[in-house]
Amino acid sequence: MLFVTIFNTIVILLAIIIHYECLRLLTIWMPKLTIAPRLRILVGVIGALAAHIAEIWVFGFAYYLLVHLGHGYLINQHGAVEFLDYVYFSMTSFSTLGIGDLTPREQLRFLAGMEALTGMVLITWTASFLYVEMQRYWESK
Repeated sequence: MLFVTIFNTIVILLAIIIHYECLRLLTIWMPKLTIAPRLRILVGVIGALAAHIAEIWVFGFAYYLLVHLGHGYLINQHGAVEFLDYVYFSMTSFSTLGIGDLTPREQLRFLAGMEALTGMVLITWTASFLYVEMQRYWESK
């Protein structure tokens, strides 16, 4: 259990670092863009989505590793679990959508719960970031 706790902590910290660095770089780059100020908002949205996608893949790979290290498994109602199923499960957990066609078992459940919490915080962080950027650029000409 100690290994899984440390592993989960590292995965969550990696997701937070990816998100922080992406938003930090967007904050630096967006004012320097030589495009219409309103288009800078689109760059921010695309950059934030790229960060979320990277974080989802990090969690998907973490599920894959935990399963292959013997710390749990996913039950798939439609057959065998492939690598992209882990990424799909990560996406539904990260977004707190939780469709339920894939179910984590054993120690994978802890990471799934932590991913939902982490995803909610990072999505909220993105919303706050984009709100500030919209205030900065929306009325600019």
